[in-house]
Amino acid sequence: MAIDLGDYEKGEKLDDDYDKALAKLQKRLSHIQYAHIVHRRRAIVLFEGWDAAGKGGIIQRLTAEWDPRYYEVWPISAPTPEELAHHFLWRFWQRLPAQHNIAVFDRSWYGRVLVERVEGFATEAEWRRGYDEINDFEAQHTQIGTTLVKVFVHVTQKTQDKRLKDRLEHPWKRWKTGLEDYRNRAKRDEYLDAMHDMFAHTDTKNAPWIVIDGNDKKPARIAALTAIADALEKHVPMEPPELDPEVEKAAKKALGL
Repeated sequence: MAIDLGDYEKGEKLDDDYDKALAKLQKRLSHIQYAHIVHRRRAIVLFEGWDAAGKGGIIQRLTAEWDPRYYEVWPISAPTPEELAHHFLWRFWQRLPAQHNIAVFDRSWYGRVLVERVEGFATEAEWRRGYDEINDFEAQHTQIGTTLVKVFVHVTQKTQDKRLKDRLEHPWKRWKTGLEDYRNRAKRDEYLDAMHDMFAHTDTKNAPWIVIDGNDKKPARIAALTAIADALEKHVPMEPPELDPEVEKAAKKALGL
């Protein structure tokens, strides 16, 4: 079934206690990270969505209980002159996770078929070719066992405007807004067309999109973390490793057990 962002605008409320639900999910996610470490699995979690949709807040809570040695968050902005001199996927190859690591992308290679398409940074031939290039790129990683989780956070224009206004009024949030927010806002219909084309071309069996209704932040965070945890758990054994007999023997001797 085709993804329609209009189906994700209700701002669903949270039935459970938010703090308890969040703490339970973060404990679960910490076990999932440990499983990736001990079983030497790699994963990629990428986020796309509107400006001020809440991606950063979700990422902050996703990684809150993770060991910082085994994950990396990559905030993706405009490419540098060096990156522009290469194929658009080159800069992402530099940021892929090693074994037993998880890479989190705050925006991603989907810029080719979203902002680069709408703003004219890529030619029509380039962004149309981008769908197949992205699908091939993702297939290369899923075929070698990398888990790929793609999350899109959607908000209505009304919700986005409220949050952009809050960024202007709150002194410590002003750094989060810039001219590009309003440039993008002015082309919402064009972005919606690009987003729906993106879903139609890249929502694949091995790399499906997860769409989150971001109009109420707390339930959006719980929904996103739950979906991510479910997706990661499908591809990594969740049994803890056996205790090394030699370590157990040495420990019992040292600790007098």
